Amino acid sequence: MTTAAVVTGLGVLAPNGIGAEEYWSATLRGESGIGRITRFDPSSYPSRLAGEVTGFSVREHVPSRLVPQTDRTTQFALAGSDWALADSGLAADSLPAAERGVATASASGGFEFGQRELGHLWGKDPKHVSAYMSFAWFYAVNSGQVSIRHDLRGPTGVLVADQAGGLDAVAQARRRIRGGTPVMLTGAMDASLCPYGLAAQISAGILSESTDPTRAYLPFDAAADGHVPGEGGAILVLEDAERARARGARSYGEISGYAATFDPRSGSGRPGNLERAVRGALADAGLRPRDIAFVLADGAGEPEADRVEAAALTAVFGPAGVPVTVPKTMTGRLYAGAAPLDLVTALFALRDGVVPPTVHVDGPATGYDIDLVTRSSRPVDGAAVLVLARGRGGFNSAMVVSRPAAA
Repeated sequence: MTTAAVVTGLGVLAPNGIGAEEYWSATLRGESGIGRITRFDPSSYPSRLAGEVTGFSVREHVPSRLVPQTDRTTQFALAGSDWALADSGLAADSLPAAERGVATASASGGFEFGQRELGHLWGKDPKHVSAYMSFAWFYAVNSGQVSIRHDLRGPTGVLVADQAGGLDAVAQARRRIRGGTPVMLTGAMDASLCPYGLAAQISAGILSESTDPTRAYLPFDAAADGHVPGEGGAILVLEDAERARARGARSYGEISGYAATFDPRSGSGRPGNLERAVRGALADAGLRPRDIAFVLADGAGEPEADRVEAAALTAVFGPAGVPVTVPKTMTGRLYAGAAPLDLVTALFALRDGVVPPTVHVDGPATGYDIDLVTRSSRPVDGAAVLVLARGRGGFNSAMVVSRPAAA
């Protein structure tokens, strides 16, 4: 019998809420965290809006000795891992260190830290560059720092696939649990809202240039012209279901299905493979399309990407065959952190029987035959949710989250 992997702990930092329950409450209210960038003056940039995490005091949540060693993204990951483990109720000595692992994702690494130290290099001299630059900028730094902080000496890794990487990391953690590791920390945090990070994102040509927070990120809308960047994400404790049950742990739900595909080069004339990822995740979960209560879409906010996603959903579920929502319209796209945050949304939605809205969007554009949940939350009944994430370069990932077996 295949080992089930369940989520027993959550740690969330989002532009519209710090802490899992705070984020969920704000999301149900349709409360947006998108606004003009405040971490630096964005006046000279064509894109000036973002979803910023506010109210996070690093020195309250990260040991003082680690502050000068770490970028904001890692500070988020350290705080999120602390909260997730505390939420899970796992005692520090409940397992040998070799039986606890970590798998995270990253899309940008420590951009802000790297920018500052490169400024020291060119504005002063090499002696002013921090020794911590050797790792603080690196994609794998969050996995490394979290593993050190919590003495996680089991399987450790990082996945880099833009937004899709957030699901890929959770899938890797699930794979490790099936392979015999009892506990894995997983998920992702990204934080690249600095001049260097914003410039890099603008260069891709897919950021909205609207200055109106209510009209800047409009997935599946006729007026869609790009997305708004954001920061934050979620760290999850994934655990062997039998072990979690034996210790009396609360289970938020099970990671019951997953598949990933890769699209051919744009302009090749070959069809994309998002539909295949959706069908693969359903097959892995042993479910049919009618078993899915709703879909948390990737929602790129780019007309062509939205068209492809809408077509894949219609092919699998039929015209307007399943409710679809994009709560990222309240946070911006958090890159690797977005999909783990969507998993948190899925778990709470199953618990409370409600689908959060896609704010600011009146309805899907002509030709997108999907049932988009807009304006306000919608009651829903079901035992499983599909989460989609896509990354620049052709990455597609799909994951099914199921209600806890005991529920």
